[in-house]
Amino acid sequence: MGREFVVVVVLVLAGFMAYGQVAGYGFADLDDDQYVFENPHVRRGITWEGAGWALTTLYAANWHPLTWLSHMLDCELFSLDAGYHHLVSVFLHIANSVLLFLVFRRMTGAVWRSGMVAGLFLLHPLHVESVAWIAERKDVLSTLFFLLTLWAYGGYAARPGLARYGLVAGFLGLGLMAKPMLVTAPFVLLLLDCWPLGRFGKVGALRLVGEKVPLFLMVAASSVVTFVAQHREGATSLTYEVPFGVRVENALVSYVAYLGKTLWPVRLAVFYPYRSEVATVEWAGALFLLLGISVWLISASRERGYLGVGWLWYLGTLVPVIGLVQVGEQAMADRYTYVPLIGVFVMGVWGLGELVGGRQWVRMGAAGLAGLVLMGCMVCTRSQVGHWENGVRLFKHALEVTRGSALVHNNLGVALMGRGRIEEAIAHYQEALRLRPGYATAHNNLGLAFLERGRPVEAIAQYRKALGIEPENAALHTNLGDALMAQGEAKEALVHFQEALRIEPNDPRPYNNLAWIRATHPDPRLRDGKEAVDLAERACGLWGGNHPNLLDTLAAAYAEEGRFVEAVATAEKALAASTGLNDLASEIEGRLEGYKAGRPFRESRATSGHGAS
Repeated sequence: MGREFVVVVVLVLAGFMAYGQVAGYGFADLDDDQYVFENPHVRRGITWEGAGWALTTLYAANWHPLTWLSHMLDCELFSLDAGYHHLVSVFLHIANSVLLFLVFRRMTGAVWRSGMVAGLFLLHPLHVESVAWIAERKDVLSTLFFLLTLWAYGGYAARPGLARYGLVAGFLGLGLMAKPMLVTAPFVLLLLDCWPLGRFGKVGALRLVGEKVPLFLMVAASSVVTFVAQHREGATSLTYEVPFGVRVENALVSYVAYLGKTLWPVRLAVFYPYRSEVATVEWAGALFLLLGISVWLISASRERGYLGVGWLWYLGTLVPVIGLVQVGEQAMADRYTYVPLIGVFVMGVWGLGELVGGRQWVRMGAAGLAGLVLMGCMVCTRSQVGHWENGVRLFKHALEVTRGSALVHNNLGVALMGRGRIEEAIAHYQEALRLRPGYATAHNNLGLAFLERGRPVEAIAQYRKALGIEPENAALHTNLGDALMAQGEAKEALVHFQEALRIEPNDPRPYNNLAWIRATHPDPRLRDGKEAVDLAERACGLWGGNHPNLLDTLAAAYAEEGRFVEAVATAEKALAASTGLNDLASEIEGRLEGYKAGRPFRESRATSGHGAS
C-alpha cells in the first residue's frame, strides 16, 4: 500500500503544479457563453426546472444532461466565478489520473508502470484543452465515469455477477450522459479481456461478446440520439458538404498527426482549420504507415498483448471523432485525444519496461528517463495552459501556429472587442469575411463593432447581410432590433424582437427590449404598461439574477403602469446591483424622472465561432 500511496500523492501534487494557474483565468471566448455564463438555465444553478431542461434538451448539438448538471452545480456553488469552474475541471482531471492508475494497478499488478501511464495522462500537453476549457467539462466528466466503468469491470471479471455487471452498465450509462464519445467503451472492455485480464482463453470469445450485448445496445441508443442532436443543430453540415473520400483522407492524416503531436507536442492550437483537399502523398503515406504499424503490433501482440490492445485502443476510441462524420469545422482537435492516448501510453510504458528487464543499472536509467519525460511534459503543459489565460492570448497563439482560419480571426475579434480594442476587432472580422465570404457570425460581430463605434447605419447593413444567410438566427434579429432602436426605428425593431422570441423564447434580451419600448417610447400608441411589466418580469426571470439594466426596465414598466412604489423599490435594487451602495433614495427619484427618455438597453455580445463537441 505504501507505493500506491506515494504514486497517488505525486499525481495529485503534480496535477496542481501543472494546472493550478487556471484558478486566475476567466471564461474563454469560445463556447463558454452557451455552456455557462449566458445560458439562463445553467446560470441559475440547480433547480427542478433546470434539471428538467438538462434531461430533455439537445442544445449545443448533444444530449449530455450530466454535463449540464455539472455546470449548474458550479453556478450554484460559485456563481460565475470562472476560477472555481476551472478548478473543478482540474480536480476531475486529477481524479481521472488517480483512477487510471488504480485501474491498471488492479488489472496488471504493476505499480510503477501503471503510475507512469497515469503520469503521462495527467501531464501530457495534448490534454490541456480538455482541462483548461470550461466548455469541455464533458471530456473530464465522461472520462471519470469511463474509468469507473473499467474499475467496475475489473471487479466483474474477477467475480462475475449480476450486481457487478449492473455497476458496469450504470457507470457507462452515466458516462454517456456526460459525453457520447464513450460509445466505444464496450470494445475497450473486449480489448481488456485480451490483455491484461486474459479472459478469452478462459471464457470464450462468443460468451465475452454476448455478455456485452446490453452495453452495445446502450451505446447504439446514445449514437442515435447524438446524431439526431447534431443534425438538428446543424453541427454535421460539413458531413454533407465534404465528400466522403476527403473525410477519409483527413482521418488518415489526423491519426498520424495525433501520434506526431504525442511524441513531440509543439505547435498545439485550440483550432486546426479543416482542409477541403488533402495531398495524395499525405493521405497515402499515412495509410501505409498505419497499415504497417498495425500489422507489426498485432502480430507482436501474440506474445506481448499490450501492444495490440494499446494500438487498437488508440485507433478505436478515436473513431467517433476522427471526422468520418464531420462535426464542426476543425480538421482535428487536441481534446479528442483525451481517452485514445491511454492506449499509446500503455504501449510505450509496458514496452519500455520489458526492454529494461531485470538489470538494476538499466532500470535506474529508465526511471531517470521516465522522470525527465514527465518533467518535460509538465513544462510544456504549463506553457500550453498559459495560452488559455484569456481569449487574446489563446487566439493569437492559434494564428501563430495555424493559418487561414476565419473562425480564429472572428474569435480573436471577439476577445479584442471584449477588452475595448474595437478597431483591432474590426480588422479581424473583416479578415474573417475575406477568408470566408458569407460568414454570418463575422457579419454579426462586425455590426456590433460598428454600433459600438456609433455607426448604426453600417451596423444595420451587416445585420441584414447576416440575416440573409441565417434568417432563423434569433440573436441576429435581436441585434438588428438594437441597431434599429439606436436609429429611432422602434416599430421595425418591435418586429425583429418578436421574431427573435418566436425562434428562441428563452432569451431575456428581446423580452427586455420589447418591455423598454412598451414602457418608455415617446409615441403613446406604442406604450402599454401591463405588457411592459409582463415582458420585463419574464426577462428578469430568465436571466436568473439581478441584472441592473433588466431591473431598470422593470422599474420603468412599473412606473408606466402606475405602480410607483414597486418602481422605486425596483430602481433601488437596480442601483444596488450596479454600484453596491445602500443609501440610494436621492438617486432613485432622478432615475425615475428619466424613464420616459427612450433609452434602449442592449446586452448584445459578439458571437464566437463554436468549437466544442
